[in-house]
Amino acid sequence: MQVDAVVLDIDGVLVDVADSYRRAILESVDRVCGKPIDRDAVQAFKDAGGFNNDWELTDAAALFVLARREGLRMDVDEFTDRVADLGGGLDAAKEVVGDLPRVAQARVRDQWDRDELRETFQALYLGGELYRELEGGEPPSEEDGYIHDEPTLVDPDTIADLTARFDVGVLTGRPAAEADIALERVGLDVPDDRRFTMDDWEEGKPHPRALVELAERFDVERVAFAGDTLDDVRTARNADEADETRVYYGVGVLTGGLTGEAGREKFAGNGADAVVEDVNELVELLE
Repeated sequence: MQVDAVVLDIDGVLVDVADSYRRAILESVDRVCGKPIDRDAVQAFKDAGGFNNDWELTDAAALFVLARREGLRMDVDEFTDRVADLGGGLDAAKEVVGDLPRVAQARVRDQWDRDELRETFQALYLGGELYRELEGGEPPSEEDGYIHDEPTLVDPDTIADLTARFDVGVLTGRPAAEADIALERVGLDVPDDRRFTMDDWEEGKPHPRALVELAERFDVERVAFAGDTLDDVRTARNADEADETRVYYGVGVLTGGLTGEAGREKFAGNGADAVVEDVNELVELLE
């Protein structure tokens, strides 16, 4: 695969977030709503699309739990399939809850506290010290912080190889401060103008704008974008359609929620140009 630039997602590609971000989703829903969901449910929301922002995924998962409590007769697969059919994301989840009678919908809205969900999530993920530093104020609970449980997935030699051979950028749903922490952990130095974080654009994946703008800043013709979710691959496909002057490749990475042969099939079904076991295989894949 001949390219001039490589754009990398962070979560599930450079660092393992199974016991950090995804754990924070599970625990936040359980603490705030009093009802747990499992890791398969988190992946079902990811596959539905439009949930690059884990705060919004947490909101949608809580909405599902509360709607079930008020009589919504769907399991999580049925719920997320409907969300996908409606275009994905939190707005679609709210539309699915519209199947409930109006009185039940009102009860769901009364119990759905997005501020409490976000504060709980950040306290769990960042821990008390970082919460005070990055969020300001006192956390709702004193935690150690799941952010410290993020093993690196990329080898130093891979970082050295990719940065020596290609222009390298980052496209992530993390807030900028949290992206800084992860990039420092893996030893990847990316200038601000070569990355997009949650703070830099409103649309989120799979909207193509950020990837196209990175390609324009690099002034290159062929770009590979490697990510661990279907929305990452969809972002590359959408960029390829939106920008007729360049070629965009979507590379699925099997170190996030999608794994094994089932993960390969899902990536392929969503237009991935290649699927790799981990980000270190990019060294041999890309020319």
